[in-house]
Amino acid sequence: MEKEATARSVSVDTLNEFDSSGTLDFRTANELEPRERAQVREYVQNILRRRSYLDFILDHFSSISLEEMKPMLKNILRLGLYELLFMGGTPDYASVNEAVDIAKLNLGSKSGDLVNAILRNIQRDIQNLPKPAFEDRTKLIATTFSHPEWMVKRWVARFGEREAFQLMQANNQRPTYYVRVNNLRTKTENFKLRMEKLDIPFEESDWLPGYFKVESVAPFISKDLLKKGICLVQDIAAGFAPTIMEPLPGETIYDLCAAPGTKSIVMSDMMEGEGSIVAVDINPGRLEMLAQSAMDHKAENINILRDDVRELNLKLADGVLLDAPCTGTGVLSKRADLRWKRTAEDLDSAVKLQEELLDEAMNHVKRGGRLIYSTCSIEPEENWEQIKKFLSKYDNFELESLEEFLPEEVLAEGGFAYQTYPHVHGCDGHFGVRLVRVH
Repeated sequence: MEKEATARSVSVDTLNEFDSSGTLDFRTANELEPRERAQVREYVQNILRRRSYLDFILDHFSSISLEEMKPMLKNILRLGLYELLFMGGTPDYASVNEAVDIAKLNLGSKSGDLVNAILRNIQRDIQNLPKPAFEDRTKLIATTFSHPEWMVKRWVARFGEREAFQLMQANNQRPTYYVRVNNLRTKTENFKLRMEKLDIPFEESDWLPGYFKVESVAPFISKDLLKKGICLVQDIAAGFAPTIMEPLPGETIYDLCAAPGTKSIVMSDMMEGEGSIVAVDINPGRLEMLAQSAMDHKAENINILRDDVRELNLKLADGVLLDAPCTGTGVLSKRADLRWKRTAEDLDSAVKLQEELLDEAMNHVKRGGRLIYSTCSIEPEENWEQIKKFLSKYDNFELESLEEFLPEEVLAEGGFAYQTYPHVHGCDGHFGVRLVRVH
């Protein structure tokens, strides 16, 4: 008889799917209660944040190497060990018993016995667990902080060990969330009153108006505040690109690579719903999400276009926002899966694609109009080096200072760019510049 799905069993299935396809899909959790659905996300992201370290401990206590294990057995052990080490509220026996039950149900009693033996051994020795000790310094750091070796090498070379450690520690923390009020549906004061009434703790940001730091987005989901378009979830650093665009009511703005459309919705709000935003993306599924989100948020001046940005046939616009596809190394706290999907080769591919997209985006900016380039990466090749290369090729664009738009602590490159880092700014890592077409 099949046992009822639980947050733990669905988490194991989700991790298995990620290992086999590289895709992190939480849709299998939809059958669970909201609290359990949230628990699946917690389990999966936290296990991915600590995967190398968990594997090191498991390898030490297992008679079979992890490489020889079936992926499901590996993920059941990771789940059980994560609970033993990091979830103080769960009794050890419950963590072990659940893991054993999942193993027996899916893999048979032998596997259940193996899971029991490994986790009981770790539980007995939990005060004296081994510490990673490798002669190879990169491997040691990569295992301790659960980041791929190629990333560790880059960051240690760039930041030095101490700061690289701080960055990786920040990536392994539960992320900070921000919500932004949607003025097309409500007023900021009313939104604050609503949060107070619902007993949702919040801290208003002094960086940008309308942004609130919150402990969790779960209350906003359960109270339908997102579905009703009262607010949207957006990291404050992701709000910098629309801010420096400064879209005005009545203007024509293109948002390239726009899906899932959060920046388009913020710009629609800034434009008071007047004028036109053309949101372009190549992915039909993500554009469907954008269309629904625009309706929910009453962002009626968003027009959706499915197209490859490199093959656009559009007139000139007042402003073009290119939030470019990137390696996402600035959002590894929220997207722990990305660290295990990205390679050094992916960085090279991203840089090449960004250059092609920029070359096309510039063609759609009218004289005196602005081009915003942004990423959620912290890699120089995708950011400032990309802009330097662009300016060396084209003399009809100039950088504008961002000092009047953003707080000083997030500015870089003499005020001509913004760059945030999780360990410095307590938000995601984002980069952006404002270019103006001069002729």
